[in-house]
Amino acid sequence: QKQPTIFQGERRVLAKRNKRGANRFWRNVGLGIKTPATAIEGTFIDKKCPFTGDVAIRGRILRGVVSSTKMSKTIIVRRDYLHYVAKYKRYEKRHSNIAAHLSPAFRVNEGDLLTVGECRPLSKTVRYNVIKVEAATAGSKGVKLKAFAKF
Repeated sequence: QKQPTIFQGERRVLAKRNKRGANRFWRNVGLGIKTPATAIEGTFIDKKCPFTGDVAIRGRILRGVVSSTKMSKTIIVRRDYLHYVAKYKRYEKRHSNIAAHLSPAFRVNEGDLLTVGECRPLSKTVRYNVIKVEAATAGSKGVKLKAFAKF
């Protein structure tokens, strides 16, 4: 299997050579996001990957916590926020879940903090792509999923 953007002839070369000397197509998605080394040096083929596939990151950039990794190449990201109730002059906690495509370039566990970027619809529910992963601070097993980071 080969990447669809790599051609066998030398007339149109979109790929760059990696450290092993193999042709591999990868790109910088912009917005100050660094392309992971596993996307440059890896051998995976994922057409929905923002670094090696045919998906552009545009629109919103969001942060959240991984709450589910049970799907193949798709994760659920939980975003906590505060909603103001004018009648009581107080805030209430709310959350929203976002389905995001997870490229094989990343390894995540539940509780990890990530940055997702908006892209075109990839499936019925997926409109976001993981672009950066920060590991959980206290290890993935000891982190509460519903920890509120505002206070």
